[in-house]
Amino acid sequence: MAARDVWMWSEACEMLARAERLHRQAFGLHPSRRAPAWEPPADVLETTREVLVIVALPGVNTDAVEVAIDNGGLTVIGVRAAPAALRDAVIHRLELPQGRFERHVELPAGRYSNVRRTAVDGCLVISLEKIP
Repeated sequence: MAARDVWMWSEACEMLARAERLHRQAFGLHPSRRAPAWEPPADVLETTREVLVIVALPGVNTDAVEVAIDNGGLTVIGVRAAPAALRDAVIHRLELPQGRFERHVELPAGRYSNVRRTAVDGCLVISLEKIP
């Protein structure tokens, strides 16, 4: 099989997987209502004084997002509600995930205090001050 054919096959498979995910999101086809529909991307950065966790949450009210430190990691849980226009719109492209999300990231070993959270440019930024 030529390299171009392999590339086209992988693109087709990815498109089918994306269509399946969108179908499940649009029609609420999840094994459980408690199961997350998607997982937001996250960055974990460490400085000498703190650990920063940046979670991309465009269109999410970050005040309604739950954040918990457990078992050496940080868990972020919330919901990205579909816009009202989605109910009767003709959809030409739908890539932003909707519904309940959950993201767990491992934290660097250590103890933390003074946990702060802010919303910056569509991201939830969680700052964890290191305890020496």
